[in-house]
Amino acid sequence: MEIMTVEEVAQRAKEILAEIEKAIIGKRQFLEKMLCAVLADGHVLIEDLPGLAKTLTARSFAAALGLTFKRIQFTPDLLPADITGGYVFNRQRGAFELRRGPIFANLVLGDEINRAPAKTQAAMLEAMEERQVTLEGETLKLPQPFIVMATQNPIEYEGTFPLPEAQLDRFMMRLTVGYPSADEELEMLKRRWERKKDEIIIRQITNAAELAGMRRTVESVYVDPDLAKYMVNLVHTSRNDPHLALGASPRASLSLLKLSRARAAMEGRNYVIPDDVKFIAREVLLHRLLLKPDQWAIGQSIKSIVENIIFRVPVPKVE
Repeated sequence: MEIMTVEEVAQRAKEILAEIEKAIIGKRQFLEKMLCAVLADGHVLIEDLPGLAKTLTARSFAAALGLTFKRIQFTPDLLPADITGGYVFNRQRGAFELRRGPIFANLVLGDEINRAPAKTQAAMLEAMEERQVTLEGETLKLPQPFIVMATQNPIEYEGTFPLPEAQLDRFMMRLTVGYPSADEELEMLKRRWERKKDEIIIRQITNAAELAGMRRTVESVYVDPDLAKYMVNLVHTSRNDPHLALGASPRASLSLLKLSRARAAMEGRNYVIPDDVKFIAREVLLHRLLLKPDQWAIGQSIKSIVENIIFRVPVPKVE
């Protein structure tokens, strides 16, 4: 498909978000950041409490974007082959045949990814990074686009295998949903009794080919050199912070670049402004930083440190 104009991308983004908001009520900013990641070709980690529509969000995005969808429920006994698939002997044909696992989909939901052992997590995260899997020495490309939305529960750690920092770094951003307000929850109930069923029909707004066109438009969005320096300064400031044992990696700088371009295109602009960077900076940095043990012991929080970094780094004036 031919490249789209930023105005067309912005209009299509509004239509996608409006359709998804039929299912997800009162979480516009959360949904906008999710769509930024989709347009920036990145994976998302959603970390929040049970019952806050994390799975429904992923299903709704797949339906509105016209993408194939698979859900993987991570458990302690899940094996890598349960994700990637493998060769199975067909007795009728007398030969081995490939049975593809659920990873072969455009949008894959990894539910409670921290419940699977390290070997299984590694198989999933390798596919995320390489966009391919290797079975019996044969390399198989994953369908394009390929997006992973993984979830984990931030309070229930019994029987879990926390993701190492190197694996967390492969997620472009980490998001939280948050509880709805009383009015939003009342609206949710109202829509349910008017629907008279649990199922919510999400209309397809676009498709994989058009999404590829939207991504090409995002790649054409202009970034001022001073703004690029601002992104790098945010990341380097995290590396020099005395409270942190681990600062953000170069992947964070790349994520800031790609996500801010996506945000600009969604707003109908072919250039990035500082507010685009600030819109997604917290979600890019939060999961990439590691507190020093003494700071953790006194109750210091990563969130407050990220806020301080964003406050301290001078914002450039861009014409």
